[in-house]
Amino acid sequence: MITLRRSADRGFADHGWLKSFHTFSFADYHDPAHMGFGNLRVINEDRITPGTGFGTHGHRDMEIVSYVLEGALAHQDSMGNGTAILPGEVQRMTAGSGVRHSEFNHAKDEITHFLQIWILPERGGITPGYEQKAFSVEDKRGRLRLVAAPDGGDGAVTLHADAAIRAGLFDGDEAAELALRPGRRTWVHVARGTITVNGQVLQAGDAIGLVDEPLLHLSQGQAAEVLVFDLAA
Repeated sequence: MITLRRSADRGFADHGWLKSFHTFSFADYHDPAHMGFGNLRVINEDRITPGTGFGTHGHRDMEIVSYVLEGALAHQDSMGNGTAILPGEVQRMTAGSGVRHSEFNHAKDEITHFLQIWILPERGGITPGYEQKAFSVEDKRGRLRLVAAPDGGDGAVTLHADAAIRAGLFDGDEAAELALRPGRRTWVHVARGTITVNGQVLQAGDAIGLVDEPLLHLSQGQAAEVLVFDLAA
């Protein structure tokens, strides 16, 4: 079964300093038909204007992944972490039993464009944690590079959830295939560009969900950047 989620059909919020597209129900955007996909709960495409950001706020019992596309995202949290997340870097914050953090764009003239991803953890009350790793363009060029996984294998950040995330860059003749495990769900989100996924042409912001499909096939990319989620049913 294949489910298409077009960019134009997503929820949208314009707060002035923040413009945010919501793939799934979030905050004031509520759509009973799009509450998540498997244990994937949130994909927000956020753009933060220069000199603004999210003030200190709290989270519990969620694996939060930030994937920066442009600019830089300044992060500080109650665990003592203070860093900037740059394009090519993947940050995982385990909210667990409770954490507070802030995220800002400190640039004077550059928008921070990033994906905020929430995945339900394997259990509640996990000790809060933080991890951040960089993945080069070469790592992702023409292939699906594992960037987040339950065991942290292949240099990926560790998720405390039954889920894995792969990232890829595709252009021209570059293509990739991934065998899909029975009983799993697969969500493909196009962050940039255009690409054909299992015969469907997708553009930036579009997504496709796959259930009981044996194979994922990506081809005909045009400056495409793609995230692929392997998820518990």
